[in-house]
Amino acid sequence: MQIVRDWRDLPNALRGAAVAVGAFDGVHRGHQAVIAGAKAAAERLGAPLGVVSFDPHPRRWFQPEAAPFRLMTADQMAQALAPLGVDILYLLPFDGEMAGMSDADFAEKVLARGLGVRHAAVGFDFTFGKGRSGSPEALKTYGERLGFTVSVAERLDDADGLKLSSSAVREALKAGDMDRAAAILGRPFALQGEVIHGDKRGRTIGVPTANIALGDYMRPAYGVYATRSRLADGRVVNGVASLGVRPMYALETPLLEVWLFDFDSDLYGQVIETELVAWLRGEESFDGLGALKAQIDKDADAARRILAS
Repeated sequence: MQIVRDWRDLPNALRGAAVAVGAFDGVHRGHQAVIAGAKAAAERLGAPLGVVSFDPHPRRWFQPEAAPFRLMTADQMAQALAPLGVDILYLLPFDGEMAGMSDADFAEKVLARGLGVRHAAVGFDFTFGKGRSGSPEALKTYGERLGFTVSVAERLDDADGLKLSSSAVREALKAGDMDRAAAILGRPFALQGEVIHGDKRGRTIGVPTANIALGDYMRPAYGVYATRSRLADGRVVNGVASLGVRPMYALETPLLEVWLFDFDSDLYGQVIETELVAWLRGEESFDGLGALKAQIDKDADAARRILAS
């Protein structure tokens, strides 16, 4: 997959795709239905399959002080799109110019002239342009004039009423309902980041952890999780993790601290991705390191049982 970070002055090889357009934060099953519409058009037209998204997320541009809300990094987005057959990820800069475009200008300058799209697939609730003035119906009208077709994916929910949306994923994560989050996403929710130095207190009780700052990720329920971590070399290691502000040894900003089972190597500076498979319990404070270690051992036993099943 090629990642393209602008819409201007592209070579012909990077133009002419059938694209899905949207923020696609999480690339959940609802997003995948939109991308499937673009894929069908790509096959029909003999065109590359593309996804048009934005960096930073438009919400971050318009609400710079908003609480962290992202469900994935740009790298994770690319990883999630690759199995769907996407050839090109257009990760377009959401800047002052983009924010100020009317819906007509976005359709003409970006989609038609810039990317030369042959088809655009969008979701039923897609909006675009300054003030969110554009709709799927407006995009169809622009496409007729500018030479590209448009498909609209209808709202897709599970038969049991499970809403397939990024907001529903966030609600599930806040509740610690990792099964529901995974059902919407189509895979476990995962945090990716560089392993950083911590206070190394865990080493004193035989529980060394790989620590990852949460950055702009939304904050799932604080507490302890059964985890699977994919290392930079491709190995997958089970573990148990604490996510939060650690009330016993308080932190100013939340942190993910992962104890990788049966593992003893230096990971500092490496980027790893950790799936939060199951929420085990909330954060607690204990009467000394001995009591903390006893609880961690119980958490580890619970995590091993869950991950083995």
